[in-house]
Amino acid sequence: MSQNVFVGVDVCKASLQVASDPPSSSEVFANDESGIDSLVAHVGKLKPALVVLEATGGLEVPAAAALAAARIPTAVVNPRQVRDFAKAIGRLAKTDAIDAAVLAHFAGAVRPQPRPLPDALTRELKALVARRRQIVQMMTAERNRLSRAPRSVQARIQAHITYLQQDLSSVDGDLSHTIRSSPVWREKDQLLRSVPGVGPVVSTTLLAALPELGTLNRKQIAALVGVAPLNRDSGPFRGRRCVWGGRATVRAALYMSALTAARCNPAIAQFHQRLRAQGKHPKVALTACMRKLLTILNAMLKEGTAWQPNLALSS
Repeated sequence: MSQNVFVGVDVCKASLQVASDPPSSSEVFANDESGIDSLVAHVGKLKPALVVLEATGGLEVPAAAALAAARIPTAVVNPRQVRDFAKAIGRLAKTDAIDAAVLAHFAGAVRPQPRPLPDALTRELKALVARRRQIVQMMTAERNRLSRAPRSVQARIQAHITYLQQDLSSVDGDLSHTIRSSPVWREKDQLLRSVPGVGPVVSTTLLAALPELGTLNRKQIAALVGVAPLNRDSGPFRGRRCVWGGRATVRAALYMSALTAARCNPAIAQFHQRLRAQGKHPKVALTACMRKLLTILNAMLKEGTAWQPNLALSS
């Protein structure tokens, strides 16, 4: 079998549709333990150069983890990228079989880089962080309702807010316990939180949603998160640079951290003041602070060193 075989797996709640490029027979397996074992055996026989799956809210994790454990090169990609690719090649129809074929074609044409999949403990931490975010959003919505709700339902809304506050406290405790249970995470958490402006929520979010932190260079980590300015030029036209894509949850955490750091972190505050003095728009200056803070954190984890104000001020 040629090594230039690329496989696409369209993941549904109940099934796993498989296609290859060059095309061969299309196969469907159940999205359960037995079906995933059959999938791994089938794909293993093809000896593919790469297998691509879309991120589907966690449904893809068991299959992707099994393929990676079998030492089959596997990449989980953004569905929007694949949909844009399908439109670009004129594949406008959408079925499971078509989606799997498009994924296989995408794998061969784009060759996305396989990344290590998070282990079970990392997935648990990520799920807890996501749940914490959901609880905070529900509390905000309920507080907004409370201010304009009739008196007859205010007690019910307040009771729900109280319950959510208790649940939030419980989730925070679980997050703290999960981080303390891992010596590696405990060390990283201590390094991250040594930076003024980085608190427990930001640190936990980075550990869960950005495991690449400390393994990439400054340009790569900025692009991965989505805080690197993108060019919009054509001929003599020079468009306005903007950030786009990346990991929204990490950017949201960095935004709040940069707001704090611009006041209490000498290095970030000095940098922010210099940009504002140059006439930079407030949001542009804050985005630059997010990028600078991210690169500092990335360098700290890469070198294994805690916050050093003198070095940060000179950088």
